[in-house]
Amino acid sequence: MVDVGKWPIFTLLSPQEIASVRKACVFGTSANEAIYITHSDEVFVFGLNCSNCLGTGDNQSTIVPKKLEALCGKKINSLSYGSGPHVILSTEDGEVYAWGHNGYSQLGNGTTNQGITPIQVCTNLLSKTVIEVACGSHHSMALSSDGDVYAWGYNNCGQVGSGSTANQPTPRKVSNCLQTKMVVSIACGQTSSMAVIDNGEVFGWGYNGNGQLGLGNNGNQLTPCRVAALHGVCILQIACGYAHTLALTDEGLLYSWGANTYGQLGTSNKSNQLSPIQIMMEKERVVEVAACHSSHTSAAKTQGGQVYMWGQCRGQSVILPHLTHFTCTDDVFACFSTPAVMWRLLSVEHEDSLTVAESLKKEFDSPETSDLKFRVDGKYIHVHKAVLKIRCEHFRTMFQSYWNEDMKDVIEIDQFSYPVYHAFLEYLYTDSVDLPPEDAIGLLDLATSYCENRLKKLCQHIIKRGITVENAFSLLSAADLEEFCFKFCVNHLTEVTQTAAFWQMDGPLLKEFIAKASKCGAFKN
Repeated sequence: MVDVGKWPIFTLLSPQEIASVRKACVFGTSANEAIYITHSDEVFVFGLNCSNCLGTGDNQSTIVPKKLEALCGKKINSLSYGSGPHVILSTEDGEVYAWGHNGYSQLGNGTTNQGITPIQVCTNLLSKTVIEVACGSHHSMALSSDGDVYAWGYNNCGQVGSGSTANQPTPRKVSNCLQTKMVVSIACGQTSSMAVIDNGEVFGWGYNGNGQLGLGNNGNQLTPCRVAALHGVCILQIACGYAHTLALTDEGLLYSWGANTYGQLGTSNKSNQLSPIQIMMEKERVVEVAACHSSHTSAAKTQGGQVYMWGQCRGQSVILPHLTHFTCTDDVFACFSTPAVMWRLLSVEHEDSLTVAESLKKEFDSPETSDLKFRVDGKYIHVHKAVLKIRCEHFRTMFQSYWNEDMKDVIEIDQFSYPVYHAFLEYLYTDSVDLPPEDAIGLLDLATSYCENRLKKLCQHIIKRGITVENAFSLLSAADLEEFCFKFCVNHLTEVTQTAAFWQMDGPLLKEFIAKASKCGAFKN
């Protein structure tokens, strides 16, 4: 499952808010804005709010998520953003909404006024069911369910596909050679546009100064033009970077073309390519490609789940696909893209099935599945022999055929308290400890006795973080922390000597403390 917490801006959210996220997108020139949809289909935004791109009705930034009431319950299925930034999205009902920067009419409402709240894009789209949207720097596109493409906004290089370079204030159908075609996918570079039709052919239009249209030249195109070099292959997916393009065939082959200043084509050099060139030929079948018009980063995922990245990666130019430790292409953009935006509306659907760790945690102290019980202070703790043997050397030795305990269904424990032993067994299932510092002393003794070094460190950490003037004296006996606790008591001597724990200390221990504190000069004026 993708973790939205890998994007820095999402660290502003609480764990509860993170858990509520179903879909999300991080955008903006510095990845400083975000929108997310919850499991209850509520829509929230937060961040810098440059050009009113949060759609909150004001120009105020916010680190606290604000709800976009107008979009709640709309079931958003596609979202894209420009460089202004402006935001375009479509819903499951096929409606299109836009807001944010509008200096070039990229919101499609016929004006150049900034959109401070989400407004439905109506012209030529009300009778259409839009299934996908895409944005370049300052132009927008929408794909309808019947295969028509509509474009609007900035058109200085022909990226709207209207045959001219005049800006397009409202959605206009992209026709010419697409007139009778069934388009199934769209993508935008900064100032270029691409479309894939149902037979796998690719068409491009707009700026072509770096060869990003793949036409074999660097001349701009004011209307769609077929990428002839891909004749004979069937393209399933296309992705556009700032000025480069990636295309994936139905056989899992990967082609790239366009700008290559940062090695984003993956060709082992930095030379631009005016025509598609096949890359990653020695790798296994590719199943997904990723790029984003606001970055020079490329990524791909193979059938075996391996994720590769190349191009501009945290300022470095990676000129060949580099195998990462990631499990999805989205993580490449979270960790290495500049800016760290998302290349698509990210789905963070939570898995119905549990992980191994989650399953173990769930089965701790479960009478239904356990095959062994510990009896401590008259209470039972239900466990599984196999888990204990795997996780702890003490139990691995205990459950040998020549130990009496190996034959028992119930094992009595009398040297440790119930809270301590319960916490210990739970640690074996969860790798975590949740105890107050006073009880952590007992668990520390157990960890020392059982030679559980990692558990010892956890307990010592709990004690150090939880020491107060009220409990400092009772913590003096903590294994390996006597000096730490002693110094704390001396540093807060007046307060500590007024606590109940101080006066309840045994006489010999009290005398020992006073003598040691005296040697440290604690009683000098």
